[in-house]
Amino acid sequence: MKKRGAILSWCFYDWAMSAYNTVIGTFIFSVYFTRAVAESEVAGTAQWGRAVAVSGLAVAVLSPVLGAIADRGGRRKPWLALFTALTVAGTALLWFVRPDPAYVLPCLVLIALTNVAFELANVFYNAMLPALAPPGFTGRVSGWGWGLGYIGGLGCLVLSLFGLVQAENPLFGLIGTEDQANVRATALLVAAWYAVFALPLFLLTPDRPSTGVPLGTAVREGLRELADTLRHIRRYANIVRWLVASALYRDGLNTLFAFGGIYAAGTFGMAFDQIVMFAIALNVTSAAGAFGFAWIDDWIGPKRTIAWCLAGLIGFGVPLLFAESQTAFWVLALGLGIFVGPAQAAGRSMMARLSPPGMETEMFGLYALSGRAVSFAGPLLLAWATESFQSQRAGMATIVLLLALGLVLLFAVREERSV
Repeated sequence: MKKRGAILSWCFYDWAMSAYNTVIGTFIFSVYFTRAVAESEVAGTAQWGRAVAVSGLAVAVLSPVLGAIADRGGRRKPWLALFTALTVAGTALLWFVRPDPAYVLPCLVLIALTNVAFELANVFYNAMLPALAPPGFTGRVSGWGWGLGYIGGLGCLVLSLFGLVQAENPLFGLIGTEDQANVRATALLVAAWYAVFALPLFLLTPDRPSTGVPLGTAVREGLRELADTLRHIRRYANIVRWLVASALYRDGLNTLFAFGGIYAAGTFGMAFDQIVMFAIALNVTSAAGAFGFAWIDDWIGPKRTIAWCLAGLIGFGVPLLFAESQTAFWVLALGLGIFVGPAQAAGRSMMARLSPPGMETEMFGLYALSGRAVSFAGPLLLAWATESFQSQRAGMATIVLLLALGLVLLFAVREERSV
């Protein structure tokens, strides 16, 4: 029973953190910044993109370094607590960003810093999975967490939309609409949501014991260990193949999330309200897929689970490129959503299985690094194809290409630890 409580508490951290991505990064605060804070939507989009890119570069550099240091020290929860607190604090401070171009720079600084803290927290959170999951349950624990993440992000989005942004009396009249206070209040909601639902992990989920190594020594030994890993990278050739394959298909999925709404609006003429409803429905099918495939992951292994999911994504994605009606779009896109969640959850369980004992955080840091290293490829390919063929369908076809490349490279990966 105690073990179940620890696992459930770990899974609820996914529920907590997904609110940040969904509300701040995707649907509400990013739109508020481009439409109300920046001088124009074009300028705001470019500025937001640069802030996210800078934060991504910082994450790529810091994640393997801090991961190696944490492995030498043993404990992960102090690092997770630090970056969780920074994310919560930075998110809450977004409340002060008023609809005025004078707040552009402060907002971008906060977004960059909170993005870095958020992504680093994710590294330490994921690294707890190998030790937490009982033998034969890694796929289920990862899938349960990912499924709860979709539901948590969706729950916070619904509260934000109908309790604050679109409400006639936001928060039962406690918050007005002057200076778009009802929209800015979503930052406070996300901060509170993140802080409250992250608490069970810190209270109930056990951590690895400390190695007793002082912080200064852990830093020196961690950097030396990371340098040794990179110097003898051939020793981890199987993990490298996995990092390359997963980076490609994860970039395809991230590009799909970033441009799916644009495709729905531009090609199928969907209005904002329709896109919001589509996003809600897509989160539901993705959560269902993550929960359902969690058992399959432990049954047939994460590699085959990912392969089947990528095949499903391609199988629904190709006809989606040729769909003409909104009805066909809804059916195919929601079918595609079933495979999105488990592809990501099984990727996490695959990394957990491949990580050598005692190097889990360092490996998840490299997992984050590899994802960031190719994160430009998907948007760049999509933009090139869209402009070259003057077609959004051609641009979206590049996502299918990335998924297919990831699937092909996946066959070269062995489902076993390197050491």
